[in-house]
Amino acid sequence: MSRTSVRLGAVVGALALVAAGTAGCGGRQNAAATDNAANDITCKVEKETRVGIATGNATGVYYVVGNALANQLSGATDGKLTGTAAETGASVQNIEQLVAGKYDVAFSLFDTAVNAVQGKGSFTGPQPVEALARIYDNYTQVVVRADAGINSVADMKGKRISTGSPKSGTEVIAQRLLKAAGLDAEKDIKAQRLDLTKTVDGLKDGSIDGLFWSGGIPTGGLTDLFTTAGDKVKFIDISPLLPKMTELNPAYQAGTIGKDVYKTAADTPTIVVPNVLLVRKNLDANVACALTRVLFDKKDALVQANPAAKGIQLETARKTEPVPLHRGAATALNDLGSR
Repeated sequence: MSRTSVRLGAVVGALALVAAGTAGCGGRQNAAATDNAANDITCKVEKETRVGIATGNATGVYYVVGNALANQLSGATDGKLTGTAAETGASVQNIEQLVAGKYDVAFSLFDTAVNAVQGKGSFTGPQPVEALARIYDNYTQVVVRADAGINSVADMKGKRISTGSPKSGTEVIAQRLLKAAGLDAEKDIKAQRLDLTKTVDGLKDGSIDGLFWSGGIPTGGLTDLFTTAGDKVKFIDISPLLPKMTELNPAYQAGTIGKDVYKTAADTPTIVVPNVLLVRKNLDANVACALTRVLFDKKDALVQANPAAKGIQLETARKTEPVPLHRGAATALNDLGSR
């Protein structure tokens, strides 16, 4: 063999090594890019993988259900997939930190998720997120002190009102409801941007006149409020604002908080919006598939943690448009539906 041939073979070999090395770089993104075909998705997680789950306020349903889901992952995947649920400010913050890579799964209100993929509202451009599934509905719960003189959202003018944690889905809905009632959230109310625990404490001690909260029912923090404050607090009916809310986003629907939920005197008409579980678009498809399977296979454990999880249904799981369904989740839902 000539020296020229040897040198040529060495160059070709070196180029092949470089190409192979390049193909192996890129972490999650590159791994995801190689498993687009549905027949490559097995739902089996081969390497030990830990996922961080962004939830919401500690006394809210996101946090309770998120922890329950995290606790089920290891046993359902032979220890390959484990999870940790974190307390967060909820929807907007969850999506921002999901995209930034701080978390791998995020709870979100559907209206906020739609804004994210469309680059609207709190987002300056389309976000690379997709859904594992549509889950249970969030109920907009507006509670005021009975002696505050508030019988509608419009009556909140000049009052001390908690609009929820900064960058939460609750804050988004609160601002939209105030606008629908003809109020400016920055000028017409004394806005308190507090998490649910501090908000409930404020209603109890009289430092806050009312609150907005978007969450599953029952929400632990509100159960505590109605149990300890009794008839000193009350719900207000926000359903007259639904037509204006649906103009902003068709995800908003009519709903009712039954009197048995918090042991109130009567049912309360309200506005509901679905929740979705989100992941980054480039999440490994087998991890997404396994997560989705656990969500449904271990639903009973989630319901035991909070009854709101009863709303996790295969019949509605795919209804996430215009938020795309992750290909791994689609495979899992197809398999679950054929059982």
